[in-house]
Amino acid sequence: MKSGQKIDCYTLKNVAKRYDQREVLRVDELALNTGEILALVGPSGAGKSTLLRLLAFLEQPDEGTISWQGRPVDGRWPDLESRRQVTMVFQQPRLLKRTVLENIGYGLQLRGQDVAKNGRLESLCRDLGIYDLLDQKSSKLSGGEQQRVALARALILEPQVLILDEPTSNLDPQNIALVEKMIERDNAERGTTVVVVTHNIFQAKRLSHRTGLILNGRLQDVSDTASFFDNPRNEETRRFISGEIVY
Repeated sequence: MKSGQKIDCYTLKNVAKRYDQREVLRVDELALNTGEILALVGPSGAGKSTLLRLLAFLEQPDEGTISWQGRPVDGRWPDLESRRQVTMVFQQPRLLKRTVLENIGYGLQLRGQDVAKNGRLESLCRDLGIYDLLDQKSSKLSGGEQQRVALARALILEPQVLILDEPTSNLDPQNIALVEKMIERDNAERGTTVVVVTHNIFQAKRLSHRTGLILNGRLQDVSDTASFFDNPRNEETRRFISGEIVY
């Protein structure tokens, strides 16, 4: 696994997000390095998915500043071309009521590209174990197959940033290993920046360069993954990884 490059892809300062006057997320400061894999862990409802939505430009913060590639995000920036460099895969796959091939090629089609001429399609689908499903309707797939199709649809776009919300929650151990290998390879070969939310702390240890803990809507700690798990500097982190905080 390559170490992340020290170039800020995102910076967040004093960011807060509220729903119905209730603050669900607060991040005092976070810099995300280009080319790193950052894992986010914490209990359900802690605010992890909200942070992902902010990073994917699906929502804007109510306070603070998010910068992308050194420029503050506002109503005019990032532009469409820049937004297309960030792709999110949701915990519940959102597939079209079409074939697997049509789902994987949908983003390419929106960009004016011919999926049939894409050189990565066959190898990507074979590596994810879905090549034999290309003609299947998405409604006929299992939950795990749908998750792998959603990941293929994201990876074929070759984004600069890949944002993943529980990407292996419906998969068996064999397919978890397969998906993790694909994420690691894309990061190593293309330098893709990856942000992944996971409830599986062993997955965070295997995949990430750094790991962050979100509790009660606050980003409590971010540190390199080895230190996070083996020598936590934060008491809340220690309690979380020891199982004192149930997740």
